[in-house]
Amino acid sequence: MGSRKKQMADAIKEGKKQVAFAKLNNCPTSPRKMRLVADLVRGEKVEKALNILRFSQKEASRRLEKLLLSAVANWQAKNEDADVEEAELFVKEIRVDGGSMLKRLRPAPQGRAHRIRKRSNHVTLVLGANNNTQSN
Repeated sequence: MGSRKKQMADAIKEGKKQVAFAKLNNCPTSPRKMRLVADLVRGEKVEKALNILRFSQKEASRRLEKLLLSAVANWQAKNEDADVEEAELFVKEIRVDGGSMLKRLRPAPQGRAHRIRKRSNHVTLVLGANNNTQSN
């Protein structure tokens, strides 16, 4: 029974080596603007995603490009013996969630005040590897 549990644990560990993730918390961009850029790279291969982000005009693309490079570095740290080009990394999942809001008041006509909500977001990026031919 103990050997079966060990085999299952090894299989799970190998599966975890196939994925790597990176998080960006409290990014001072509204989630809606970040999702526009995140939707461009969802499901794409890493090389193509980096090109899309590099040549995009949006400000959010600079932050996502840096996050994607961080996720690739995290994958390399997990798999020191593997090669990034052979692994065929792709953006498995990218999630943009709302973060904390800074609430400000702006003066409005006739003594009123309007509330300004400065939004932020949290981005979670998960990379997956396509190849299953890694050395054991």
